[in-house]
Amino acid sequence: MFNEETNIRPFAAAVSQVLDAQGLSYEIVLVDDGSRDGTWATIERTAQEFPRLRGVKLARNFGHQGALFAGLHRATGRAVISMDGDLQHPPSTLPTLIAAWRDGCKVVNTRRIDSRDTGLFKRVTSRGFYWVFSRLSGVEMEAGASDFRLLDRTALEALLSMGDADLFIRGLVSWLGFTTQTIPYQAQNRHSGVPKFTLKKMLRFSSGAMLAFSVVPLRLGIGIGLITSAGAFLEFCYILVAYFRGQTIPGWASVMTVMSLMFGVLFVLLGMIGSYLGKIYEILKNRPRFVIETTAGFGDETRRGGDRSR
Repeated sequence: MFNEETNIRPFAAAVSQVLDAQGLSYEIVLVDDGSRDGTWATIERTAQEFPRLRGVKLARNFGHQGALFAGLHRATGRAVISMDGDLQHPPSTLPTLIAAWRDGCKVVNTRRIDSRDTGLFKRVTSRGFYWVFSRLSGVEMEAGASDFRLLDRTALEALLSMGDADLFIRGLVSWLGFTTQTIPYQAQNRHSGVPKFTLKKMLRFSSGAMLAFSVVPLRLGIGIGLITSAGAFLEFCYILVAYFRGQTIPGWASVMTVMSLMFGVLFVLLGMIGSYLGKIYEILKNRPRFVIETTAGFGDETRRGGDRSR
């Protein structure tokens, strides 16, 4: 939940209605990801109305994946389902996920069928990202994948033990390799409010996922370097032949062309290497992925952070 105060009670009511009809023992954990509106106050009020609702307030905004990880860290069930809080992930799909889990699946993923208000740009970029990601990382992912899924406790504990610098949970879950079933669902319109996942956040999210799962960009850089080096060698051969023939060499243009090309490739490679070194630096700092400021509805003592060594 990030600035979702108008969606909290409708979400809690919709999920509770579906799960009560199943006769299940359950809890609902809502994570306030550093909201600037009345999200936390609404969670506290709603927890008084719904005894099975729990609230986790992060100290600041840690991003979608960090907040999701915080909720998974606090969840206590034998099976845990993650959802966005705007009701685009339909609660009516929950019984289907639970049935697949009871049939023996450790992971039950979902595949989004876009709603009518999903723009063409988002559809095209989403399909393109998963196509590129699957081929660069070797981790196969379908278009329409999301963080709406069920995890068995065994799969969840394995996920929580991962120490990647950039959290890309849907990629990590696929990498784990547990028995998986995929359930399609029709994405719903937001209950209220506006989307919080901006283009800038999407670009940061996708680039972090690529760097976390693949070293292909580094290998691609090596290939580009070899090609440009070959071009520079041919240019050098041409200069030698022209020199021994006594021909005039218009050296400035050719030299500047080669230098510009080589420096461009060099800076691209340095940028790639720097990005990977930055990820290593983030891992070595061993900072928690989230910090919990306070909770509501939990009976135990609050755990204040997400330890990477868990």
